[in-house]
Amino acid sequence: MKRIALLGATGSIGRQALEIIAASPELELCALSSGKTDLSALALDLGVEHFQSGGDLVSLLEAAEPDLVLNAVVGFAGCRATLWALEQGVTLALANKESLVAAGALALDAKERGGGLLLPVDSEHSAIFQCLEGRTMQEVSSIVLTASGGPFRGRSRPELEHMTREQALAHPTWKMGQKITIDSATLANKGLELIEAHFLFGLPYERIEVIVHPGSIVHSLVRFRDGAALAHLGYPDMRVPISFALSYPERAATPLRPLDLAAGLTLEFEALDEETFPLVRLARSAGRAGGSAPCAFSAANEIAVAAFLAGQLPFLAIAEVVERTLEQADTSAVRDLDSLVAADAAARGIASEQLGKIS
Repeated sequence: MKRIALLGATGSIGRQALEIIAASPELELCALSSGKTDLSALALDLGVEHFQSGGDLVSLLEAAEPDLVLNAVVGFAGCRATLWALEQGVTLALANKESLVAAGALALDAKERGGGLLLPVDSEHSAIFQCLEGRTMQEVSSIVLTASGGPFRGRSRPELEHMTREQALAHPTWKMGQKITIDSATLANKGLELIEAHFLFGLPYERIEVIVHPGSIVHSLVRFRDGAALAHLGYPDMRVPISFALSYPERAATPLRPLDLAAGLTLEFEALDEETFPLVRLARSAGRAGGSAPCAFSAANEIAVAAFLAGQLPFLAIAEVVERTLEQADTSAVRDLDSLVAADAAARGIASEQLGKIS
């Protein structure tokens, strides 16, 4: 029996994880958390003793003593739980990309000390992880992250000038929470995934590619030094990477239909338009700068996305807030969690100041 602590239980990933856990006799839910939602009724219904809404999640995890932590918290708030799991050697199924982006170096150090397993839950990183199984990184030429292109693929900057919240939330292939859906519309999610891939797989940024694949069938690829490329294919459904992480090293059955290759399946790919969607370029620049620059990127993006969702910022200004924040933030190296929290707060302060200047 594998004891699961589910952090972010009421979000898109959390709800699908609950479905998978309920259908898997070998998985036992031992803890639940949410950002604000009262979990009392859900915990009672599921027979879960340890649950929490908001606050520091470390005490919840210490009390629950899980075998695996599924971190599906949105944003920097998931950072402490990520570091705790890695430090304790508890298997971490990571759907909270922002915590690894912001705390990448600290997370790798904690993982080395704890000796536990880090399993990516993002569909792209899970795909790469699976393509790499049984291979050494010396065999790898590069990795390729695929992007759907979001709801605004093919649009020019002038066409995006007056895009609304509702238009940005209308993702063509994935059903996700609001923050990540906006990140998909701006392609900030690919920027975050780019930095996350660097820390997960230890490749330099010049060997991490981003390509647009509108159908979301190829979840990512790995190019090898002999010229071959391995890809992970499937219909766009997050239950696949969630199930893979929760059941690893086994591959459990899911109720999903297999890919129908005989139905006239067409796979399209196109180059990323970095002029219209500059956040991938900004993320790559922040990643190469190192220190707390990735943390500043993530923090500024969170502030800008929240402002856009609240109707306080135009769509195109999201990237502008991030760029101005990166220009002004102190991005020196972080030594520990306290200095990381301070860097995050400082970047949020700069980004918040920019909102009034741009809007």
